[in-house]
Formats: sequence, structure tokens, C-alpha cells
Amino acid sequence: MFRALLRLVLVVVILSAAAAFFLGYRLGDTGFEAPASAHTSTVDTEKARETGAAIGEKVATGAAEAEQIMSEGALTSKIKAKMMLDDTVRAVLINVDTRGTVVTLSGTVHSEIERATALELARDTKGVTSVEDRLVVR
Repeated sequence: MFRALLRLVLVVVILSAAAAFFLGYRLGDTGFEAPASAHTSTVDTEKARETGAAIGEKVATGAAEAEQIMSEGALTSKIKAKMMLDDTVRAVLINVDTRGTVVTLSGTVHSEIERATALELARDTKGVTSVEDRLVVR
């Protein structure tokens, strides 16, 4: 729950930064003039555009990272939901960690059938390319 909230906050911050950047960039091109008293120095517009482009690139990179995190979270949630709905798997004892499209299952299961079912549920989830088995049968 905390990870989902953290991801949501990250996405909102990135979107806000992008909106502020583009709004400021657009206002700079509309001919908006500051009062004459504010013209104490000259503004290097080329340097400002380069700085804006660098900020835009960082925002785009951050947005791509946020999208990756959201995708990983979605895969993790799908797998946990499938496990919760399966009567043979005790999902609360199994940790699902997703890195890209690779899923790692760890924790304790009570039988080989439970282990095999958990692995199968993860492997059969759309978007998962491989599953690492770190489950312990007790």
C-alpha cells in the first residue's frame, strides 16, 4: 500500500514538473513582457532554451522510470491477486518482487503443490518473461 502511494506521489510530482516547464516555456514565447523596472539585466534566451531542454529531458527520463515502476507494480498486483483467489496458495506468506518483466517469488509454502501452483500462476501472467523460485517448502 505504501509503495503504491509513493509511486502515485512520484507520478504527480513528475507531471507537475512537466506542466510547469511547458507552461513556462509557452509563456516565454507569447511575448509576455515584464515591467520596465524588472529589466535590470539581459536574458540569454539561447542558454534559457538549452536549460529548458535539459530539464525537459530529465522530466522525460523521470516519467519513463515512473512508468516502469507502475508497470512492475501492476504485474506484482496481478500475481498477488491470482494467488489470493487460488485456494491452494497462501498468498500472505509469499513475497512477489518484480524487476522489469522478471518476477521473484520468495517466502514459505506448506507443500510442493502450493509451490508449483504459485510458480504457475506467476508464469501464466501476461507480461512476465521469467520467474525466479526462492520459495521454501516447510
